[in-house]
Amino acid sequence: MGFPHMTEPNALRMAHSRAAVMEELRRLMPRLEGRRKPLPLGLAAIDSHLPGGGLACGALHEVMPAAEGAIAAAFGFIAAILVRIHSPLPWREGLGVGVERRSSNVNVLTPQTAPLLLVMPPYGLRPYRAHGRLHGHGLRTLGLDPARLILVETAHRKETLWAMEEAVRSQAPAAVAGVIDQLDLKLSQRLHLAAVDAGLPLFLLRPAPPSLPSPASGGGWGSAAATRWRVGTEKAACDRFGLIAQPRWHLHLERCRNGRPGQWLVEYDHVAHRFSLAAALADPAGARGAGEASIRQAG
Repeated sequence: MGFPHMTEPNALRMAHSRAAVMEELRRLMPRLEGRRKPLPLGLAAIDSHLPGGGLACGALHEVMPAAEGAIAAAFGFIAAILVRIHSPLPWREGLGVGVERRSSNVNVLTPQTAPLLLVMPPYGLRPYRAHGRLHGHGLRTLGLDPARLILVETAHRKETLWAMEEAVRSQAPAAVAGVIDQLDLKLSQRLHLAAVDAGLPLFLLRPAPPSLPSPASGGGWGSAAATRWRVGTEKAACDRFGLIAQPRWHLHLERCRNGRPGQWLVEYDHVAHRFSLAAALADPAGARGAGEASIRQAG
């Protein structure tokens, strides 16, 4: 469907005008180059499997629970990554994104100062109603400051996809995360390309597929995501009072473009914002098989 009173020359002039505006915005926002560098998880056993030693910042990444009861673990893994984007950690110095830059014409937000945007449609959480809604104290327990989080609730799948795409294209947040119940290949390609163009990471929390993909499909699941993670639960590390000190997760990197799949049993320290191999795998002999054989046998 076109515009009835718009001639072809006018349409071309409008397209060229939009291209010029976008080019000028890119010139005024040099921060994007820093965002395109990979985001390391800080654990060599995992980062060595990722291209460039970290998660691509201009890409779509999928996270799914290994089972229905692991939805909190899957969300916790996304939250842990978002925390690392915001935290003033030493590794930021090498990315050139640790300091907010200002000029007389524009204030430039860096990933450390920009907000995080989370799209949480109620329909996407229907299979997991027993886990309730987001809670500020729970987010702080994971190290994520609720004051730095913009929460968007949508009523329909179309609105959810629109909100995530527009948030990424705006380049205003440091990262975008969302929950989606269904997503086909075409829509995932659109979201991935939006993330690539903006140089921002987009994280999708998806329910696990009802069955494994067939070999005829090439091992795919109708998605253009750069990585796909399946997150399972494990008994957490507790302190001397029996309270949870560090959650433990089974991380299965099922798909990694230009990288290698792998599996790990990790602990997450919400104070230091750091991943580490679980104690049973911390010794060199166990760590060698942490990514492959050891967890596969345990799972």
